[in-house]
Order: sequence, then C-alpha cells, then structure tokens
Amino acid sequence: MPFADTPVAVTTAAQAAARDASATADGIPPRALMRQAGAAAAAEIAHRFAHRLGRGVAVYAGAGNNGGDAWVVARTLAASGVRVRVHEVEGARSPDAIAERAAALAVIDAAPPHGGEEIVVDGILGTGAHGAPRGAIADGVRRVNALRANGAAVVALDVPSGLDATTGAAADTVHADVTLTFGTVKRGLLVARSRAGAIVVLDIGLGAHAALDDGAPALVGAAWVAHRLPPIAAEAHKGTRKKIGIVGGASGMAGATVMAARAALASGAGLVQVVAHADSIRAVQAAVPQALAAPWPGADDGDALRALVAWADALLIGPGLGRGEGAHALVERLLATFRGPVVLDADALNAFSGDAAALGALLHGRPSMLTPHATECARLAGVTTDHVLAHRFEIGADVARVTHAVVLLKGVPTIVSNSNGARFVSASGTPMLGTGGSGDILGGIAATLLAQHGDAASAAAMAAWVHGRAAEIVSAGRATRGTSLDDLLVALPSVWDERPPPPRAPVLAELPAVGDDIAATPSAT
Repeated sequence: MPFADTPVAVTTAAQAAARDASATADGIPPRALMRQAGAAAAAEIAHRFAHRLGRGVAVYAGAGNNGGDAWVVARTLAASGVRVRVHEVEGARSPDAIAERAAALAVIDAAPPHGGEEIVVDGILGTGAHGAPRGAIADGVRRVNALRANGAAVVALDVPSGLDATTGAAADTVHADVTLTFGTVKRGLLVARSRAGAIVVLDIGLGAHAALDDGAPALVGAAWVAHRLPPIAAEAHKGTRKKIGIVGGASGMAGATVMAARAALASGAGLVQVVAHADSIRAVQAAVPQALAAPWPGADDGDALRALVAWADALLIGPGLGRGEGAHALVERLLATFRGPVVLDADALNAFSGDAAALGALLHGRPSMLTPHATECARLAGVTTDHVLAHRFEIGADVARVTHAVVLLKGVPTIVSNSNGARFVSASGTPMLGTGGSGDILGGIAATLLAQHGDAASAAAMAAWVHGRAAEIVSAGRATRGTSLDDLLVALPSVWDERPPPPRAPVLAELPAVGDDIAATPSAT
C-alpha cells in the first residue's frame, strides 16, 4: 500500500530536482530516469486511452529533458504499433533529449502531426520552467489547447507546459485532461487543479531518493487513511464511541451546529451534545433529534460549564458562534476549564484575531486542532489573506508553533501542519465544498476522529481527506449546481465503507479531475 508505508511527497520544483540529483549521485544515470518516466507515461496513456489510440498520437516535444521524456513516449508507443507523429516545438538541446530523439526517429513517422490525432502529449516545458511561455513555445501551447478544443485528449508530462510547478501560477498554460507527473506530486498541480486535470504520480525508479528528508509534506490518500482509522469494536457502545460537545449556534445561526452534529454522528460519534444560544435550541432539537442540546452556560453558571466539561470527550467550538458580545469570553472560559481535546473553527478563531499567542497559552498541553480558511488564518496570524494564499504550504506551520495546535488550513489543497514541522496535504474534494456549512461538516468529522484517535495531526489529515472524498463521490458525473451539503452527509457512509484500490504499478497515486469544466472535455477512461 504505497500511501500507508511510503506516502508520496508533495514537492516544489527545487525539491523534485533535488531528488533526481540525489538518485544520479547514487549512480542512477539521468537517462535511465528519463527512459523510465517515458515508458511509464506511455503505459499509462495506453491504459487510459486504449479506445483512442487507433486515431494516432501527436507528441509536442520541447528542447529540454521534458522533451526527452516526450521522445521516449513517442518511441515506446510507436514500438507497440501506435501511429505517432512528433512536432518539435524547439530542437532538443540536452544530451539525453538528443539521444532519445535519435532513438525515436528510427521508429516513428517523421511527418508532423496532421491534427486529427485523438491524443496529444504535451512535453514542451517541465518543472524547471518559470514565467509565461514566449515565441515558439507559446505557439506550441496554443496549438495543443486548440487541438483539445477540437476534441483531442491532452496528456501533460510532469506539469502542463507553462504551469509553475511550485506556485501553480498559470497565466498561459496547456490545459490538460491528464497530467502524468514523475516521482512526486508537484505543489503547483494541486493549486491549479483546473489546468492539470486528473493527476497520476508515476514511479520512475527514484527508490529511497523519492523520500528525501527535506521537509516536503506527505500526500494523504485512501490507504493512508485506512491504515490509521480507528476501528469500532464489536462490543462498542455510545460511551466508548466518544461524546462530542459542539459549542456555537448563536441566534439565527443554529444551522452551523446542526451540520456539525450531523457530521459527527455520521462519523461514528457515540453521543453529541450541541451547546447553543437559547434561541437556537428548538431548531437544533428539531433538526437533529439524536443530539442532546443545552443553552450556553452563563458567566455565572459554573454548574452548567462543569457539567459539559465532565461529559465531553472532545469539544468543537465555533460553528455559528458569532462575534457578539461574550463570544470571546465564552471561548476563553471553555478552554480554561476543559483540558481535553478541542477543535476550534470559525468565530472561535476570530475571537483571537491578531493574538495567536494568547490562544496558544490556552491550548498548550492538550491535543488541539484549528481549522481556518485562508481569511481566518490571516486574522489569527496578523497578515493578509493574499499572504496566506501565497505561503499556504508554510503559514500553517508558523501558526501551529505559536498556538501549540495542529493547523488544518482549508483550501485547494488543504494543508495540515503540526507544531513540530510535520505536514500533510489532502487534495481530495470538489468545488461543491465551496459553500457555507462545508467547514461545519469538516469540524464534526474532525472532532469525532480527534476524540477516537487522540493524535491531532492524524485526525486532521484523515478528516480533511474524508470530507473531500465524500464530495468526490457526490460530484461524480454531476455539475456542482444542484448538489448540496445534504448530499455530502449522505455520502459519508460510503467513504467509511470504501476500501483502498489495490496498487497498480507504476502508479503511486491518482487524483481525479474535478470541476464542471471537465464535463466538456474528452473522457479519459
């Protein structure tokens, strides 16, 4: 199980290059890596597009090693009987690319593509490229996109040409239906999912060098989650399945706690109690009759506060809490009195805007998790939202160190950061999650897993992936419009029941294409 034992690394362009260099220094020739990459890519193209191979394959090759990969793809497919034609966007310049070009020309049709091919391979630019394409390269990118608009399926090698492998910047890029990336998954692919299409990580023979110890986060997947998900024993009862307290639901905002409670119950919690504003209690009990409900403890109601603290195995604080008078004081009282595991979201985080250190003093010494979106993270860290988005892979670790908590930074992708520097990336999910209430569902899942598992980092990574996977199940074959969070809750049992698919060498990881625009693109299966 690749994810369970050796997770795929999420790398910058420099980190990906360092892995190649490490393998080369250990005696693996760069050309051997190129040949493995090209052969693996050709095999995956044949697997995914067997029904399209009869119309031929057009390969667009650049000057560097990405072009060399493309020549290997061309030679490998041609050797298996596929009609392949290559357009040289620029002449090969690296020694390995020159050698692979010569080997390919011995077996392929030397004529340029005629435009009727149903598969187009983008090998123009690789991970080392920066800035917008110019000249012949820009023309090559336009040609590839034009062929896609006419119905061809586009397969990008490593990254779509023009896409920044580190940042995801995508001003003028190839729009791929599938991206076959080598050894690791590049950060930029996860940021610019709409340009990458389906993402397949292929083993190219890096071996132990793929796991270079340079701080690259690990990609969370189905096997990784299944390996860590705590089982529910046959003799389990509502007490052993843990009791989750959800504090929020200001007047007019009961829905947030309702969604969180439903998610906690759908994630295996034994008991759920919603602690909400008195005005929200009736709505909560009508919407979630399985949950207990109680009003917020007043400033002088120590008995109610102590009762909640004595009852709960974990608290989720923040869904629909609001920013009214007393919200900050309520969060402080809860954190000072309850010393067990906590998940803080939404207005529980906003209560500490610009004062992460004060929150850290309250959280220190217990399993805790923060689940901000980019703007909430910015408020907590005292920076701009743009700064968070530009440093999404690093900012969570900074906040985690100050708050002594695991930070689950929601977004595309979601980054989980521990205070010790460990990071995980969840790239599951679809645009249906971009609606109010989605984070409340995530909070209910996260609080349940935190109570049952105990390790905040693992619980956060599992929750993020499960949340996103449920969205993928809902969105499969459907437009984003017309789906709702009710569908997401209904899909949760399917995620818990799902078993990881068996490994399929040389595939290390697969991510589906997401977004409504894929409905208008050619099928990749």
